[in-house]
Amino acid sequence: MADEFEELCAGLRVASQKTALLTALQKNYALEKVVESLQKNKDAILEANAQDVADSRSRGVSEALIERLALDEKKFQSIIDAIGVIISQTDPIGEEVAGWKIPNGMQIRQVRVPLGVVAIIYESRPNVTVDAFALAYKSGNAILLRGSSSALKSNSVIVKAIREGLSAAGEAGVTDAVFLCQPKADHSDVDRILTALGKIDVVLPRGGARLIQNVVQNAKIPVIETGSGVCHLFVEKSADLDVAAKIAANAKMQRPGACNAIETVLVQRDVASAFLPLMAKAFADKVELRADKESFAILKDCCKNLREATDEDFGFEFLDFTLAVKLVSSANEAIEFINAHNTKHSECIVTNDRSIARDFQTRVDAACVYVNASTRFTDGGQFGFGAELGISTQKLHARGPMGIKALTTTKFLIDGDGQIR
Repeated sequence: MADEFEELCAGLRVASQKTALLTALQKNYALEKVVESLQKNKDAILEANAQDVADSRSRGVSEALIERLALDEKKFQSIIDAIGVIISQTDPIGEEVAGWKIPNGMQIRQVRVPLGVVAIIYESRPNVTVDAFALAYKSGNAILLRGSSSALKSNSVIVKAIREGLSAAGEAGVTDAVFLCQPKADHSDVDRILTALGKIDVVLPRGGARLIQNVVQNAKIPVIETGSGVCHLFVEKSADLDVAAKIAANAKMQRPGACNAIETVLVQRDVASAFLPLMAKAFADKVELRADKESFAILKDCCKNLREATDEDFGFEFLDFTLAVKLVSSANEAIEFINAHNTKHSECIVTNDRSIARDFQTRVDAACVYVNASTRFTDGGQFGFGAELGISTQKLHARGPMGIKALTTTKFLIDGDGQIR
């Protein structure tokens, strides 16, 4: 295994050196050929995915998580569309971030360059396989994909199609720039990735809290931390309550297994008696509400799917049709509660008070902070990136939805004419 892994990393390094030299036209041409290959292999991809879904259902996996795994015609087309957006984007490599001349006459330029060899460790979603590859290739990197066993059949067919497309691109296609790991039950392959000092330049975890914590705690190589999503919605007393109920329903119910779905609703006491029945009606008993004592007393006559919350329900990522509910006295209390319980992903306030909205956006510590809009918009595609590597919840290098620039760094190019110090 050790020799195989060493050879794999060496191959990815050579591939990254080749992709770093490709022009924008070459990279776009290669991605176009990948699109053609994916479309040619669509039936095989969907068939493999159906087998993954059937296997997961037989193991009793929740439908919310099945939704993350499953592909259909619409999702497949969204994958193709995402690559199209990436192709249309300006190539970040070689971009001059800054430039200046110092008093001794030397010219200094800061330019954008690829990171090199990137690894991503992720769960379920087969679309991540394509998104991560396309973003890595457009930004001049090679990528090691370590998906979950639950999506192995899907990912294997997808990567095979990607490599066929790269092969068809001729000199523009570096087929060794993408490799799919076969996940091992003992996770020894993950351990090798996390300790590949000098061989892999950065690793990105994308999945649940346990996966992310394992990578962050055990990695010896640099990590771009994507986060689990304990997202909150705060309904402030000046809010349009019908709008708030609509946003709550969308942010919880559209895709409850997504990291940008809300897990807790905070309601200012002044409007709790009016708002909570509206929210319960919008949920139509499809969401189990775990309410604190005050909100429980209001909801008990209008919500069948209700239970009293425990302390553990707040700050917990349910990833299902489950939502914690709590009353607060003020926007200040809501902000303090959110900062104490969130994962710094996405937070939302519904309000008609502009000063409170701006204070909320300033003080809440999260990658994305919304006013009067669903947290479900925290997504690379929705932000215009075409696709994303994940939602970074850290504060270094990249934060929020990560597009092609997240897989770049910079270096300084200095031109002189004989200066010495």
